[in-house]
Amino acid sequence: MKYAFLLVFIGVALIGCSPARQLARELRKDPVYADRMMGFALFDPATGKQLIQHNADQPFAPASNTKLFTFYAGLLTLPDSLPVLLYAVRPDSLIFWGTGNPLLLHPDLPDTTALSFLRTRPERLFFSPANYDGPRFGPGWAWDDYNDDYSPELASLPIYGNVARFEEGQSSPRRFTDSLQITPDARPVKGVRRAEFSNQFTRSGPGKLTRQDVPFRWSAGLAAQLLADTLHRPVEVVKQAMPTAIRVLRGSSTDSLYKRMLQVSDNQFAEQVLFMISAERGLVSPGSARLHPVAELRRVADSVLRYPSVKAKWVDGSGLSRYNLFTPNVMIDLLTKIAALVPQPRLFALLPAAGQSGTLQEMNVAQKPYIFAKSGSMSGVYNLSGYILTQRGKVLYFSAMNNNFTGSVATVRRQTATLLKQVHDRF
Repeated sequence: MKYAFLLVFIGVALIGCSPARQLARELRKDPVYADRMMGFALFDPATGKQLIQHNADQPFAPASNTKLFTFYAGLLTLPDSLPVLLYAVRPDSLIFWGTGNPLLLHPDLPDTTALSFLRTRPERLFFSPANYDGPRFGPGWAWDDYNDDYSPELASLPIYGNVARFEEGQSSPRRFTDSLQITPDARPVKGVRRAEFSNQFTRSGPGKLTRQDVPFRWSAGLAAQLLADTLHRPVEVVKQAMPTAIRVLRGSSTDSLYKRMLQVSDNQFAEQVLFMISAERGLVSPGSARLHPVAELRRVADSVLRYPSVKAKWVDGSGLSRYNLFTPNVMIDLLTKIAALVPQPRLFALLPAAGQSGTLQEMNVAQKPYIFAKSGSMSGVYNLSGYILTQRGKVLYFSAMNNNFTGSVATVRRQTATLLKQVHDRF
């Protein structure tokens, strides 16, 4: 009897000292987490057990963790090659519509499929913007971010990434070279500023201009002009609804877009994925041929994710909106769904790897990467959700979400890295 009691006591002591219980206790009591709302969930897919639950059912603003939802939506709908253009051929004309594909003349990841196709066509070229008349910004985006490179406008036919790239003595596209004016200013503003509602750019004061991407005001006429400048042939604009019989031109691999979206955290790529999803669905359902990115977002959320509104709210593709809300457990569920669709080598190659690539490149990891995850940050927000390899060879799913702090994002980023190193070492 005495030995049985001793075994029970030892068992209870061991459970009480388990890595999960120790770490959960530290999350509750460590003052380093007292200056914010912090949630953490750790899940073992091999056993199906939730190892740590710390505010794991509380909603948080996810920032760019939202891109994992967009990635999942793309996995469910987009084929291996991206839709580039939709088009119809008439006796003397070719009319084309955008699919939302963001790679046309993109400054960092261009796809030449559309250019090669349009150059060889003998017909007159007409671009129709009639399949999208939605807003230029997503819901809840900050209105005064219009000049920042992370906030290009939404469009059915993005071109040059919908940004003008300015460097000392040159601009891309070159059409904007004459639109940049140097203005005297008693209080110089750093860099290039665009007028809010026009493509007039200014810089104040002397000094060398470092490279800067500034979103331009997109219009169908401007897109056609920029395309004509490159093709060296006219491209006209016509407001023509898409016919039932439509052809599709395909281009770059889907993974090339996913990789940049996840690793660089490209907001435009994330938003335009929803456009391309809508285009793909229009091909199989001609009655829904118009591009409705927000409708596609809601369709995926309602029919596939099915989270209660108190635990999840998904409103845009990129996470720029603070209207988005997810709990750490919602993120764990999403990571589980993604892992079921994507083989691990491919998935880990697409995600940022700690100390090696993307937004996690600067994370201090003294050995080969053991964290493959998507970060998300904005003022008062830092989150990291993904997969972690442990010293014992396990693959665990985690979501660390930090909101409502007034200190620097860099500090919280370092603290999150320290927390995950403990998970790596103890499990």
